[in-house]
Amino acid sequence: MKPADLDLLVGVSTPTVHPGGGRAVVSVMHPSLSADATVGQLWTIPLGGHAAPKLLTRGFRDTAPRFSPDGRLLAFLRAEPKRPPQLFVVDAAGGEPVAVTDRTLGVSEFVWSPDGRALAFVSREPEQGRYGTVEGIDPNGEPARRIDTLKYQANGLGYTIDRHAHVFVVAVPDVWSAPTPSPIPLPDGSTDPAPTVAEPRQLTDGPYDDGSISFSPDGGRVAFVSARHASRDVDLRSNVFTVPVEGGEPRDLTGPHGSFSVVDAQYANNGLLFFTAQDVGESGRDFVARNTALYVIDGEGAVPRLLTDPETVDFTESGIVAYRDDAVLLVDRRRGALVLTEVDASGALRTLTDDQTVVGGAGVAGDTIVVNFADARTTGDVALVDGEGLHRLTDLSAPLRAKGVITPRELTITGRDGYPIHGWVLVPEGEGPHPVLLNIHGGPFASYTGALFDEAQVYAGAGYAVVMCNPRGSAGYGQEHGRVIRQKMGTVDLNDVLDFLDGSIEQVSGLDRERVGIMGGSYGGYLTAWTIAHDHRFAGAIVERGFLDPDAFVGTSDIGSFFGDEYTGTDPELMRSQSPQAVVDQVRTPTLVLHSSADLRCPLGQAERYYTALKRRGVETELVIFPGEDHELSRSGRPRHRRQRFDIILDWWADHLPSRCNHR
Repeated sequence: MKPADLDLLVGVSTPTVHPGGGRAVVSVMHPSLSADATVGQLWTIPLGGHAAPKLLTRGFRDTAPRFSPDGRLLAFLRAEPKRPPQLFVVDAAGGEPVAVTDRTLGVSEFVWSPDGRALAFVSREPEQGRYGTVEGIDPNGEPARRIDTLKYQANGLGYTIDRHAHVFVVAVPDVWSAPTPSPIPLPDGSTDPAPTVAEPRQLTDGPYDDGSISFSPDGGRVAFVSARHASRDVDLRSNVFTVPVEGGEPRDLTGPHGSFSVVDAQYANNGLLFFTAQDVGESGRDFVARNTALYVIDGEGAVPRLLTDPETVDFTESGIVAYRDDAVLLVDRRRGALVLTEVDASGALRTLTDDQTVVGGAGVAGDTIVVNFADARTTGDVALVDGEGLHRLTDLSAPLRAKGVITPRELTITGRDGYPIHGWVLVPEGEGPHPVLLNIHGGPFASYTGALFDEAQVYAGAGYAVVMCNPRGSAGYGQEHGRVIRQKMGTVDLNDVLDFLDGSIEQVSGLDRERVGIMGGSYGGYLTAWTIAHDHRFAGAIVERGFLDPDAFVGTSDIGSFFGDEYTGTDPELMRSQSPQAVVDQVRTPTLVLHSSADLRCPLGQAERYYTALKRRGVETELVIFPGEDHELSRSGRPRHRRQRFDIILDWWADHLPSRCNHR
């Protein structure tokens, strides 16, 4: 794979399955270098026979499809260039989509009412005078913000205190008799359809952010997740609430019963209310390596029951899907895979997919289950699930494989203290020995998987062996595995990545132990910077969007009010003992520092301070700043920036760790 092949990285949304069976609909998305944006359309996927997938919509970016309960309509989100996504419905048999919303800041999620006559959705409500609510006032002309909270920004969004997310309900338009709107001329000469949408009814308000909505089976209530307690600014708690569809005060169902940080909530078909949550302890802030467990509420006044063991099962990456009357489907993060799992109200678990596949989500209709997934051969495809496993329905990554894809080799290396370290190695084609790149993932409570990973493929395609593992601190191996680095960052995690590197070179032929580079982003940037201060074997390093200075992180990052406190502690000497900035004078390795100008997770100042310290000490270094991008540049940034990032990275390695492939 080459940087120019970014257009071939196909992603697939969670499927929606027609209630009558026979077909599913997904959004098929990919980064477009020509449009410099991620684009996507809806496709119909037949579930039987030999019919091919069929294009259903032709919008710029159509996502999140959902059939109505009777299957006659399909709702989805449509975003036009440089505009927020709005809610649309279309005849499930085909036709012209009809707009349901015209929200200033768009719609982030929605659900159908059980009778199919209404849709509930979540949208941010802008403060008057901001975000285009008053014509002629641009962002720099808005009034000053007066801030009295610790949490007031979010990476990828910006300020949150003046545009809170709330729950709305709107009637579904009659798509069969909707009039064709007269176009409205726009300043650039194009036209926009005249708004014909109904006025929604707002169900929640106040200085809170609400989301993860679900209708009760009788349609009388909407469940949602929110942090509405007095101490929400200093802790991480959130709870499950319900609000009557006809209006009224929300009712907290979980707050009196535990210290929850709720991820998702979903009614089952028989009225049980399931939710996933982390137990964040008495302080409400103990989030480090806390797996997400499943709970159930048997009735609106009942005490939640814990159904799964958070030490061994982790539903962090999963939304809840109502399946049978008293059962739901979720995805368990397990040892480098995401495994589709059925859980019933008694806590019984049934695994539905293997431990190699990365399942993104599931759609159901009766006993029919359809999933989107990734594995070593695809970045995104659709499959039917039955008792025998996955039956692939699409092959959307075939064009990418035609460009050249390398299958990773899975390894478990025994570390210096006897601890097993799990990971993968990609070896490029051709005669070795090949230069080696040690890649370190972010998080730290995240993980690499065995699925097709564009970054590893690009580096392997350029002639580099890629080594990547899940050291202690990572997710998917139990809470103890993740929590061991709490206030001990840069200890056993450092040992694990180096031991996996050494073990891989020893066990896998074709790797050159004398020519090795190191790179990583976010926490991976942290551990890269920490490693090169303590180990000088590397020909070069790339520190990307790094958590580099715990002291300066407080008050600048969107998670600075709690992340460092829990991971590196609050004692100055303890923080310093885990800080790459504190040991930057020990670095001798040539280092490329990559960062984004609008990164609110690891702010730009983290990179600037680190780069300046290297520069002043005479270390060969370069700072690259991507304008307008945030912490997600490598995953969802503008495609041209993503390609440029790859080119810059490969140029750096061509200079400091040349391979037999000439990238230039």
